[in-house]
Amino acid sequence: MHKAKPFAISESVVRVAFEKVKANKGAAGVDEQSIAEFEENIEANLYKIWNRMSSGSYFPPPVKCVEIPKASGGTRTLGVPTVADQVAQMVVKIYLEPEVEPKFHPDSYGYRPNKSALDAVAQATKRCHQKWWVIDLDIKGFFDSLDHSLMMKMVKLHTQTRWILLYIERWLKAPLQREDGTLVARDRGSPQGSVISPLLANIYLHHAFDMWMVKDCPKVNFERYADDIVVHCYEGQTKNVLSAISYRLKLFKLELHPSKTKIVFCKQADRPGDYPTTAFDFLGFTFRARGMRDKNGGTYLGFGPAISDSAAKEIRRTIRGWHLHRRTFTSLDELARTINATVRGWINYYGRFYKSRMYRTLAGINYFLVKWAMRKYKKRSSQPKQTREWLRAIAERNPAMFVHWKFGIIPGIGCR
Repeated sequence: MHKAKPFAISESVVRVAFEKVKANKGAAGVDEQSIAEFEENIEANLYKIWNRMSSGSYFPPPVKCVEIPKASGGTRTLGVPTVADQVAQMVVKIYLEPEVEPKFHPDSYGYRPNKSALDAVAQATKRCHQKWWVIDLDIKGFFDSLDHSLMMKMVKLHTQTRWILLYIERWLKAPLQREDGTLVARDRGSPQGSVISPLLANIYLHHAFDMWMVKDCPKVNFERYADDIVVHCYEGQTKNVLSAISYRLKLFKLELHPSKTKIVFCKQADRPGDYPTTAFDFLGFTFRARGMRDKNGGTYLGFGPAISDSAAKEIRRTIRGWHLHRRTFTSLDELARTINATVRGWINYYGRFYKSRMYRTLAGINYFLVKWAMRKYKKRSSQPKQTREWLRAIAERNPAMFVHWKFGIIPGIGCR
């Protein structure tokens, strides 16, 4: 029997926390220990986490600093905790999330149970039809700017559990470790990539933005996915609302990006006027005027989302990186099994709105399949047209082989 511990933490919750980290396929941190390696000595490792957390002696190791290229250029800094630290953070999340989740605003969509980015995009689409103006907010370096003192005050509004407060404060202060081993002390921010950061981000903006909007701008709608925010206004409101939001966020040590924050006119056929900005990006989609079909099959100029240029560019980059044409040692079936899950994810997400905008992007897969066949079969090495016809015949016999074929992107004939 274990001796009584200062903090009552369930051992079974620690095990549940590990299973969640495993399902999320958490990466290795500064100790380079993978989930598989952690699992080799699972009982001892989980007991060590429970024992230290329950006794108050758990101190998080440094967070591994990883630079990720951004589609828009530059890099984003991710902080990757060790697997053991991810488990410890998940323990706190399991205890804290049920306390705060019921209090969050219904239009906060990021990293919440039973809510998704597509829900946010759908709601934004609906509201763009109701109100003609959008404020596209961009908070400059949000995750790097969270004020630790304000963060702790906010968390204390939701829980007085001592060990939760203790470990959140320690995680906020844990240093980043760069690739060369140097440690970077942190006096603000919560690293993107950690298990607890999304929940802390939602708590921070719940108080700094969501609840303030309800109180001070009750007739103004918004959708928020973590720090990605779209606000819907009538024309006469936009400048005053933007000014008020900017002032409010400054009180919480947050700053709007001056060039990326913009006022957008949701232009469509029945909305007169000529305005400089008539499009915005939100969660991988570009909202702008588009040719659409009505219920009777007629066309009109509407306003709505489709896959953004940056998201399409990233998909094309991924497709090129697969080097399908070089995999001549594999069969067509094996190629399909290799890529189908990823392509299905793209279609399920970006194909939800104005799916025809995805056709050209995914058609690149067929281009590489044709090159694959020309390399694999010598008789086709100088017959691109005939090879496309051969591949088209296979696609028409077995459209379910590749997900994008089933989607209607057939080699040789474009899109159905």
